[in-house]
Amino acid sequence: MTKNSCQLCAVEKLTFEPPPIYCSRCGSRIKRNAFYYTIGSGETCLYFCIPCYNEARGDTIEAEGSTFLKTKLEKKRNDEETEEWWVQCDKCETWQHQICALFNGRRNDGEAEYTCPGCYMQEIERGERKPLPQSAVLGAKDLPRTFLSDHIEQRLFKRLKQERQERSRHLGKTFDEVPSAEGLVVRVVSSVDKKLEVKQQFLETFQEENYPKEFPYKSKAILLFQKIEGVEVCLFGMYVQEFGSECSFPNQRRVYLSYLDSVKYFRPEIKTVTGEALRTFVYHEILIGYLEYCKKRGFTSCYIWACPPLKGEDYILYCHPEIQKTPKSDKLREWYLTMLRKAAKENIAVDLTNLYDHFFVTMGESKAKVTAARLPYFDGDYWPGAAEDMITQLRHEEDCRKQLKKGKTKKTTTKRALKAVGQTDLSGNASKDALLMQKLGETIFPMKEDFIMVHLQYACTHCCILMVSGTRWVCSQCKNFQLCDNCHEAEQRVDERDRHPANSREKHTLYPVEINDVAEDTKDKDDILESEFFDTRQAFLSLCQGNHYQYDTLRRAKHSSMMVLYHLHNPTAPAFVTTCLVCHHDIESGQGWRCEICPDCDVCNACYQKGGIDHPHILTNHPSMAERDAQNKEARAKRVLQLRKMLDLLVHASQCRCPQCQYPNCRKVKGLFRHGIQCKIRASGGCVLCKKMWYLLQIHSRACKESDCVVPRCRDLKEHLRRLQQQSDSRRRAAVMEMMRQRAAEVAVNTN
Repeated sequence: MTKNSCQLCAVEKLTFEPPPIYCSRCGSRIKRNAFYYTIGSGETCLYFCIPCYNEARGDTIEAEGSTFLKTKLEKKRNDEETEEWWVQCDKCETWQHQICALFNGRRNDGEAEYTCPGCYMQEIERGERKPLPQSAVLGAKDLPRTFLSDHIEQRLFKRLKQERQERSRHLGKTFDEVPSAEGLVVRVVSSVDKKLEVKQQFLETFQEENYPKEFPYKSKAILLFQKIEGVEVCLFGMYVQEFGSECSFPNQRRVYLSYLDSVKYFRPEIKTVTGEALRTFVYHEILIGYLEYCKKRGFTSCYIWACPPLKGEDYILYCHPEIQKTPKSDKLREWYLTMLRKAAKENIAVDLTNLYDHFFVTMGESKAKVTAARLPYFDGDYWPGAAEDMITQLRHEEDCRKQLKKGKTKKTTTKRALKAVGQTDLSGNASKDALLMQKLGETIFPMKEDFIMVHLQYACTHCCILMVSGTRWVCSQCKNFQLCDNCHEAEQRVDERDRHPANSREKHTLYPVEINDVAEDTKDKDDILESEFFDTRQAFLSLCQGNHYQYDTLRRAKHSSMMVLYHLHNPTAPAFVTTCLVCHHDIESGQGWRCEICPDCDVCNACYQKGGIDHPHILTNHPSMAERDAQNKEARAKRVLQLRKMLDLLVHASQCRCPQCQYPNCRKVKGLFRHGIQCKIRASGGCVLCKKMWYLLQIHSRACKESDCVVPRCRDLKEHLRRLQQQSDSRRRAAVMEMMRQRAAEVAVNTN
């Protein structure tokens, strides 16, 4: 160990993994050590790869609806390294990495005293200090509990106990002699209402059928923590979309498992009696518990796209350990199917199929129409984005045909071809629908098994609608044949020889089963849980990338998880550095005064001591971050409410035209708007007022559901987020297509 090395890990220099950056024009990832051009900073920063920069002829380049002078762009190389931060002990004056010391730089301001673990233990041994109780720092167990998290936890703990009993019997040991997973906590960290807007070209194709313009849904984020070596580590996370009974068809009562991620630090690393890892057993039970809860609430189906992340990309947790291999699609699919077979044994899942078999082909006695309007439409799913690309291609082909003279080219699609794919309606939009389904089917068919469809309720064999009320008419001999009331009535009206079973002389009887175990509506008992950084997968990933909250080693996973919990317990703490209303300087933690009535009135100690503060309310001393951590749930809720009031004020001030408005702080926010227009420094240059305003606008835009919002830059910011998501989805689809191309090439080589 040298003088310059960390006194805890004995290593001198450790660098973070550089966050990935993507070209704002083409969406491709800018490779390590490659040159690129950039403009702006923070959320507004744009990047241009060299090919896009060179392809943009002239003096300007366009991106995200704006035009920039090439001379204003800065050329950089993607080779920046960020070294891990250090902290010095005030007692022994030795230096340690903040991550090694589990030091929270956000909670401990520059004037706070830091005692290293070695000195801390010596002080306890000498009786100079008492150990801090476990409750001193808020952890995963202190996060709000919900009906959903309680349901998953109770099931998980019950199944872990059963598994431990089975293992003890198998090994011939007592229950206490065999190890088990300890310190597990499941929490829902985000539960927010959202609206999914249908892509424009797809909407135009089905405008005559009154296809919904948008689908309301609830987005939820669920995390699993485990206490490892005394520190809680986030091991597993998933994002889900719940489209309830109030949603229009085809999304009504459907659930989409949009993203799932984990890091390989689970303890203990042992196998169950069946041979699967205990880690897998736990993750499966979380998913089965979630499906069970959805079934009880009245949801009819769950959809899973078994799509592994691209190499070097992350879904939820940033920067996985090198030893953790990314599974290929077949391995990931089998992982899901193993879980679903367990769910089927408990009758949680009543049928397993895939998107292609259920919607793209008329199998057996199904009479459902093959149309894209029946496909469930989810945020970030494969087919909606692929369909939009295909519609664009079809329109381009149609435009090319119109430009050519008649008779010089053959029609791409004849009536005979449409009839061949089962299309009886040969009108314009119907033919587009048929062509779209044909193209989508051709694309999806080679990977159809990756689009898993889980039935939580029974589906009618004829119309394929999942039944939630009335009577289910079940065949006495055919296990999988059942009809809804409407299809059963229609069946009784046809000639007896044309009834089920088709092409058989045997007579099968249908007996009624009353459907009385499905909830009338899917209303959620849990409250809304809003979180600026956890309401979307991308926001959480960006938080981790921007702050180097990595999971590539256990020491970093411990520190990152500590910071994740800090953000969850202090939802407004990382918002922006609090600035003094008088001198506009940053206020250190615990070194200022605040008005508890006005949400943006903060004064530093120096200005407060000078006196002469013209304010109608009493100012109270800022609590330090340590004190804030110890605040109860009610106090934290009050701080969140304060932020919401600020956002309400933002909306009010945007549309207020009264010069002498009496709405508290309205004129102050209008002043911020005026400042933003006139300021030459801007947020990118370090202007404190611009940073504050920009932060509020970003929070507002993430939660705003108004398409014609009056708040400045709201539409621009929403469009920016939409484009980022679109680029991410496009990269994901492109990677899948490349994987299918490589697989087809391998098959061709092996065949030859």
